[in-house]
Amino acid sequence: MAAQTNFIDIATIWLHAGKGGDGAVSFHREKFVAAGGPDGGDGGKGGDIVFVADPGMHTLLDFRFNRKFYAEAGQTGGPARSNGKSGQDLIIKVPAGTLIRDMNTGKVIADIQEVGVPRVVLHGGRGGWGNSHFATPTRQAPNFAKPGVRTEIFDVQLELKTIADVGLVGFPNVGKSTILSVLTAAKPKIANYHFTTLLPNLGVVKAHSDGFVLADIPGLIEGASEGAGLGHEFLRHVERTRLLLHVLDISGCEGRDPLEDLDIINNELAKYKELSKKPQLIVCNKMDMDGAQENLERLQKKLEGTGTEIFPVSAATVQGFAPLVNRCMELLRELPPIESFEEESGADEFKPAQGESFIVRRENDWFVVEGPGVDGLMQRINMDDAESMAYFERTLRRMGVIDELRAKGATDGDNVRMGDVEFEFIN
Repeated sequence: MAAQTNFIDIATIWLHAGKGGDGAVSFHREKFVAAGGPDGGDGGKGGDIVFVADPGMHTLLDFRFNRKFYAEAGQTGGPARSNGKSGQDLIIKVPAGTLIRDMNTGKVIADIQEVGVPRVVLHGGRGGWGNSHFATPTRQAPNFAKPGVRTEIFDVQLELKTIADVGLVGFPNVGKSTILSVLTAAKPKIANYHFTTLLPNLGVVKAHSDGFVLADIPGLIEGASEGAGLGHEFLRHVERTRLLLHVLDISGCEGRDPLEDLDIINNELAKYKELSKKPQLIVCNKMDMDGAQENLERLQKKLEGTGTEIFPVSAATVQGFAPLVNRCMELLRELPPIESFEEESGADEFKPAQGESFIVRRENDWFVVEGPGVDGLMQRINMDDAESMAYFERTLRRMGVIDELRAKGATDGDNVRMGDVEFEFIN
């Protein structure tokens, strides 16, 4: 069944928000002014990674081959205090019901449910300051600026869990797709073979002045909770539904016993996060066929006293659906809303590394200083400028780098490496 490869409801992608633009080193120049002051502008902010639910998408197939996403970097600052333009945000469209997880921790970053509502998942880097910010009464011509904040790459997993009030469940070929087409304006692919439905189909059932969303979910088989057949691709789409319509081929026309089918399906639901505890109505389809009435009576006897409600219908002749729809409406008024998954990590936790953090470690005869704080400092230092180097030394002392080197055992003349720069330690 090669066609199953078109069903994609899990995808791994990586995201790279835009780097912040670098600040500019510039000095005011005009006629008759020999040496103007610093006027370098700030860099622009990097673009954010934004997700939004698209009503026209029902699968993650678009992410099967397109897995790398970059937002635009901020532009570098210019002279005359001209700030760089911010990078453009990258909008990524996904189906409603998509969970975004951090691949490293497994935590849910975002649950994209509302159609058209943008969610920032990864922030772009902050733009760097131009040299105009570093002018002081004693340092009137700073020949350095601050770089934009660099951004990191994050691996995330997209997992689609269909959003629907009511889900149609049951073995393949019991008539779920036909029932969906009868009750809604949806036009699912329907044919007389197993696994015709390879992705959830959604439709809106309109009843009186109200209605609900109905999902025809891919057919289930025995062993699905262990991954057989469409397995978890089926079961994860049941998680959000508020009510299940368990469809049986009550005629047994394919040689299966509908009573056994009922037990098998419920057993698989029970093994996967106790889905069998969801409210359930039994829909006995194909009542127009031979053997249906006898099997219905057997089912009624089997379920007698359990409180389970049974609705005989025929999708082929469009009979018996009014009582079913009315009962669905009654139950949905009482049931809690569609489940949302708790977001364990917000976009704030995925901001680019910044600040003055650093570590000092020993590597053979070298003391190595590294970390976001040191990396940012090294980018904005002009090693050929005396004022810049004086600023570099003062900043190292203020950050505590000199004290930490001394605590790690560094003495005068020891070798120190920061990024690509090597020098001797002088206490």
